[in-house]
Amino acid sequence: MRTRILLVAVAAVLAVIVGTVPAQAITHGTPDGQRHPFVGELLFYVPDEADSRFDDPGSWFTCSGTLLNGHIALTAGHCTYAVGLNGASTTANGGSGSGGDDVWINFDEKPNFDILKPSSSYGRDQNAQRYRDWSTALNSSPSWHRATSHPHPQFDPDAFYLHDAGVLDLQDSVSMPTYGKLPTQGFLDQFRTGPRHDALFTVVGYGLNKVLPGRDVGGDTREQATTQLVTLEGLMGLPYGTAARFSNNNGKVHQGGTCFGDSGGPTFHGANTVVAVTSFGVSPNCTGTDDEYRIDQPDDLAFLAGFGVTP
Repeated sequence: MRTRILLVAVAAVLAVIVGTVPAQAITHGTPDGQRHPFVGELLFYVPDEADSRFDDPGSWFTCSGTLLNGHIALTAGHCTYAVGLNGASTTANGGSGSGGDDVWINFDEKPNFDILKPSSSYGRDQNAQRYRDWSTALNSSPSWHRATSHPHPQFDPDAFYLHDAGVLDLQDSVSMPTYGKLPTQGFLDQFRTGPRHDALFTVVGYGLNKVLPGRDVGGDTREQATTQLVTLEGLMGLPYGTAARFSNNNGKVHQGGTCFGDSGGPTFHGANTVVAVTSFGVSPNCTGTDDEYRIDQPDDLAFLAGFGVTP
């Protein structure tokens, strides 16, 4: 799942929904360096979410995303839903939860969070002041790029895994030598009966490296790992075409998988084709398998085409 910012560090929030936990990251990975410079870390504010350290609501979270051109980034739908609009709720009074601009993305290998005043320095009645201070600092930093968030038009927070795609429209263009690219429609179907066990994919993200009893390890550094496709068939009763399940740390074939802290992180086939984004996992210890939301389906490609991005 996405991670909540605690004292300018990250900690996993085990918000279990229908037996799943949204948002994952890299376990047993290696530093990404500049292999995927178009993958960045999101930091965003949700005015409706409670933070136990404050009397009034408002929480900050992190996710990952992939820049597809100079100003459009792909991430998970649950990383874009209910994002604030200049500090105000986008879901109150029947709002759609779309169009919020309290989200920033950073493409450094290790983003700098030191520009943010620690949450511990604020009193219980100063959550609004924290928002003002943090948003001002992020707006002033050349490394953090503000954006407008757009979840998939059919995104439902009570069933996030059915349409878990989201877009960030950056306010200022970011130039890179190359970007992530979209798959063709049904790209992953070739592995339904094909040489699935020989196919390796690359996951990239900024989340935790390991979850231990009472302790989380790593986070906030871009890492990559190889992973193996397990199945495309109806995960936990989901319709075919919704998600793909990947092995997490199969030592005989590959090392690496996902863990808490990198919802929206890409699953690449080849150098930069994003076939899926990290959506949810079943194990709270980041073991076994993890589930990625497929991007190669007609509704997702049509959604992205609306922002001018096509395979």
